[in-house]
Amino acid sequence: MKFNRESGVLLHPTSLPSQYGIGDLGNEAYNFIDFLHRSKQKLWQILPLGPVGFGESPYQSFSAFAGNTMLISIDKIIGMGLIKAEDVEPVPDFSTKIIDFAEVKEYKQKLFKKAYSRFGSEDRAEFEAFIMENSHWLEEYAFFMAIKEHFGGVAWNSWDRDISMREEAAMDRYRHLLKDEIRYQKFLQYLFYTQWFELKGYANQNGIKIVGDIPIFISNDSSDAWSQRELFEIDEKGYPTKVAGVPPDFFSETGQYWGNPHYRWDVMEKDDFKWWRDRFEMLLKAVDIIRIDHFRGFEAYWEIPGNETTAVNGRWVKAPGRKLFSTIEGYMGRLPIIVEDLGVITDEVEELKKEFDFPGMKILQFSFGRGSEERFLPHNYEENSVVYTGTHDNDTTVGWYEDSLRTQPEAVESLKRYFDIEGEVTSAEMCWRLMEAAFSSKSVMSIIPMQDLLCLGSEARMNIPSTIGGNWEWRFEKEQYSEEIEKRLSELSEKCNRNQ
Repeated sequence: MKFNRESGVLLHPTSLPSQYGIGDLGNEAYNFIDFLHRSKQKLWQILPLGPVGFGESPYQSFSAFAGNTMLISIDKIIGMGLIKAEDVEPVPDFSTKIIDFAEVKEYKQKLFKKAYSRFGSEDRAEFEAFIMENSHWLEEYAFFMAIKEHFGGVAWNSWDRDISMREEAAMDRYRHLLKDEIRYQKFLQYLFYTQWFELKGYANQNGIKIVGDIPIFISNDSSDAWSQRELFEIDEKGYPTKVAGVPPDFFSETGQYWGNPHYRWDVMEKDDFKWWRDRFEMLLKAVDIIRIDHFRGFEAYWEIPGNETTAVNGRWVKAPGRKLFSTIEGYMGRLPIIVEDLGVITDEVEELKKEFDFPGMKILQFSFGRGSEERFLPHNYEENSVVYTGTHDNDTTVGWYEDSLRTQPEAVESLKRYFDIEGEVTSAEMCWRLMEAAFSSKSVMSIIPMQDLLCLGSEARMNIPSTIGGNWEWRFEKEQYSEEIEKRLSELSEKCNRNQ
């Protein structure tokens, strides 16, 4: 698909300002869209919207289809008349800079329950229509979450065996026992998607397209794995027999052990990859452009035995990416897709990307310093690509530059030569120089993390791969918006012809 020359900002909704401890789909999300519009931006890139599981990672979700209910706006529920303003008091003294996930969940869930108890018959027509339209994933997801709540939140392979193995008598018994909790879970998804589609509509009305994210793998502790385990490499006890990761490399002697179950691609092919087609169809309702995470795994993936604890003893296995994307195109036409093709990419992966005309990603932090070459510099980026200063997995650009001053002076010298800088330069000014390089490159899209627009240091980093704890917590404060940033970003977009 042919994309326009545009630019935008990478910011997950959880990072938005809010008095309720976590960014949500309320007023500040609309204010952010207004900021993008005033700054002449056309793209808002987010991370996966699914309900987060282990480690609060949006890449480890309880469902490939459901939404993260912690993003539901309390103020919008008040606007619906389901809770009163006094119900939210007292609001805990949440941090404005990081998310305390446990405290947020405890507070919001009490309000959600209250809203559900007041959900009257006059609201049910739209609710029932939502249930009907989404029944292909919602029924199993709501049932899964209700059972999970019943067993104290443990993974499904730790539930009583009869229900973890989906024995018919147990399924009937738990459907009756948990009838109200199942409906409550559907109610939460109704609230999430109602609020999300209203927000997306506002973005589109203001000329902003949403760039969504589809993780290549799903969590073993998910409704998909529990309800359709025949599609995944999972044994009779509910444990993965073959799991995902990446092999050892320069950054890690033991590689990355992700633990997600691999797909049984031969089974998926039998119904023309229906699970994948449903997934793309659902996401394309929620976003305008899809970013495919870990694209190289669709050509060949690193398969690790499920009983291993590191990624060392794995092997490369061919994946049916060509057949998958051809089938999806046959059913749905050419889709607006960009792909994450970072790391060691083979000729076969490049061929797959080019066959379907998918733009890949360019990261400016990787263009300077160790291992950098002339062909990787910004002025040599091909047009069919998306350029970033960094991603959610990178340090902020200010943090990266300040670390480079200490650990890789060759990267700093390379930057200064490239930008023809003599003498000292502040971290903030170097950050803007890199943003300008991204905007002025040939890449059809330029996307800047919000942390870089605000010139924040390592304290604002979103995620450190292969670590647990302290990730996905960053938030910015309302006061950090400034007219100067808007003006500078707007001028940069016009100068580089990215406000089409």
